[in-house]
Amino acid sequence: MRWRSPKMFAALLLATTLLIGGCGNSGSNNHSQAPDNTGNNGGTNAGQNTENTMDTSPMTFTFFGADASPNWNNMQDDVGKLITEKTGVTINAEYDVGSGGGDQKVAMMAASGEVPDIIFAKGSLSKLVDAGLIIDLTDLIDQHAPNIKKIFSENMNRLKYSNEDQAIYELPTNVGVDQQYFDAGGGFEIQQRVLKELGYPQVRTVQDFENVLKQYVEKHPTTDGQPTIPLTLNADDWRIMISVTNPAFLATGAPDDGEYYVNPETYEAMLHYKRPEEKEYFRWLNHMYNEGLLDKDTFVQKDDQYKAKIASGRVLGLIDQEWGYQDAENALKTAGKDEYTYAHFPVTLTEEYEDHSFQSAGVDGYGIAITTACKDPVRAIQFLDWMSSDEGQVLRNWGIEGKHYTVDGNGLRVIPTEIQERKTNDSTNFTKESGVGLYLTFGARYGDGVKDPSGNYYTTSFPEQIVAGYTAAEKETLGAYQATTWKDLFPQESDFPAKEWGALYNMPVPTDGDYQVIYQKTQDIIRKKIPEAVLAKTTDFDKIYDGFLDDLDQAGAEKMEAEYTELVKARVALFTGKDIQ
Repeated sequence: MRWRSPKMFAALLLATTLLIGGCGNSGSNNHSQAPDNTGNNGGTNAGQNTENTMDTSPMTFTFFGADASPNWNNMQDDVGKLITEKTGVTINAEYDVGSGGGDQKVAMMAASGEVPDIIFAKGSLSKLVDAGLIIDLTDLIDQHAPNIKKIFSENMNRLKYSNEDQAIYELPTNVGVDQQYFDAGGGFEIQQRVLKELGYPQVRTVQDFENVLKQYVEKHPTTDGQPTIPLTLNADDWRIMISVTNPAFLATGAPDDGEYYVNPETYEAMLHYKRPEEKEYFRWLNHMYNEGLLDKDTFVQKDDQYKAKIASGRVLGLIDQEWGYQDAENALKTAGKDEYTYAHFPVTLTEEYEDHSFQSAGVDGYGIAITTACKDPVRAIQFLDWMSSDEGQVLRNWGIEGKHYTVDGNGLRVIPTEIQERKTNDSTNFTKESGVGLYLTFGARYGDGVKDPSGNYYTTSFPEQIVAGYTAAEKETLGAYQATTWKDLFPQESDFPAKEWGALYNMPVPTDGDYQVIYQKTQDIIRKKIPEAVLAKTTDFDKIYDGFLDDLDQAGAEKMEAEYTELVKARVALFTGKDIQ
């Protein structure tokens, strides 16, 4: 197992940095006062907590983001231009455009040693850490990042890489600190028009979900002249986890711990597919296929084909996260077909299970890192710290005062009706032009439901604003189910204890040795055998699924699970201070 730490290299690099300065296309290194934090142009009454001086001379940082960002406009949007004006920084960004979530690109970087100045590596950060390409941020944060320290405060311990290597290699940015979820973007989805025509039936179990789709397609076999598709899933590359395999644990009462299920009492981990109840979920998918209700192209279509079907309006049901199909849903809104958009339900296999979508993992998640290629990590952390200031957070979330929001007589930020309509019905063009929401990766941030010193929410995701962003069809559906937001239909955070091990998708694992070999073998088996089981004849399902489980163990799954169990226990000890045996 390799846990190589580049701490010593980072210390030498930082010392050299103080002498030579410069990173990317840098201007002079004369220090000047940080921009005033009065809130003008992007942060009115947003607080004043940018404490350290910051060089604002022109500088370009190169960046790679492991998630696609189709609306990125090279910082020529309103927010991007103001960020450059305030900080002097321009981001020369490259985003992953394939379906691999950055895995292949980051692996190539680790092998070649060629990395950008800053990076959002998602789940592949360990490859770069083990290659000695990521610097320890601990001292940089302590000396140059008061806003970052303030945001994470007592949670700084959760930023440490592992028990063996307690460096801070990334700032979690994909989830805000003290995040409160006010809306649901996942679960099982059904078109608003379908629910309305059927009188808003109960949708609680997979049988309820199936009944709705079956009844509607029997009445409407075509949609706008094309065959109606009751249910389609997205199995293109890694998206198979989001739309096909992850729903198996959510529909059977388990939280999202990636490819594993963790026993909350013993911390023992196993591949979640081994749970008997999940076998029954996949049996239901097999039944849906054999009944002609699951799209026959589910396991061969590409991501763009999946979205094109949704944008056509002929797909009645989905099992996905909204971010996975949002572009297609936005196209329906733009076309004036909001009744073709989707409602969200916490569907489970039977009523004995509860959807755990909102079980808290605490402060943990994918984040942004500074690499050894960056010649001025001090300037980089100061940039990220400005983006983490109250002014920077308001700008990233709300946009520019007077253009994207106003402040009323009570000091509350308000999104004008015409702007809200664009955000709801023309979101792609609005985002490209405004930049609102495009820069969340570039700094620490508070989550939804947290208020800044002015008494306003840091983000625009709070109940009143969420409701304002719903289409008329969504509001009608929610009213029929006596709910205000989609989350009202789901079990709440308070229904479950917070997970002591955090977000396991972000837990470092060995990047070489037996673990990676076995993991890849099991992934290959899963990607092959789950589709095979779903598409099998009903009479062959048990034989194929049981053979699938045998194949996992023959590939070494039990050894891998035992190693993962020890990593989980160590992480619980790191996060909680418990003595875990």
